[in-house]
Amino acid sequence: LRGRDGAPGLAERLEHRWRPVSAGLAVPVFAFFAAGVTLVGVDLGGVLGNPVVLAVAAGLVLGKVIGVFGSTYLLARFTRAELDEEITWADLLGLALLAGIGFTVSLLIGELAFGAGSPEEDGVKVAVLLASLTSALLASVVLVRRNRAYRRISERESRDADGDGIPDVYQERPA
Repeated sequence: LRGRDGAPGLAERLEHRWRPVSAGLAVPVFAFFAAGVTLVGVDLGGVLGNPVVLAVAAGLVLGKVIGVFGSTYLLARFTRAELDEEITWADLLGLALLAGIGFTVSLLIGELAFGAGSPEEDGVKVAVLLASLTSALLASVVLVRRNRAYRRISERESRDADGDGIPDVYQERPA
């Protein structure tokens, strides 16, 4: 609900304030615990030197970037598809890095590939968690640098100079 002056109401302000906490922290933590991952009793030092761990982590971080970024590049290069004028390849790189966060399916694939109770099971868990964390950190670096551009886009899309309740960007006539 909005106030009489058209300003966002309390519910809208609270939703806007808490959505990042919910989507960015609460949901991933819930999914992590729901996946049943435990590292109790795992020798982290021994696991990190394992080639399987390095391969799984590299595959998750690099594979997602190559898949998302590479397929988008190929589509833009060889078809008539193109990025929106306000989206840059740096934005797409940040998105591709975010795709490396996704431990539940990766853990399932690791379990199916190596089998539950196998010696590689703990290594796969560590690799998936390490890769998800690495992807999140790298994506944060890329996307925080682009934050100014996102603010500019948001301001343009919410500007309503004539006060009719419809942002001006949606009322522009195509050239």
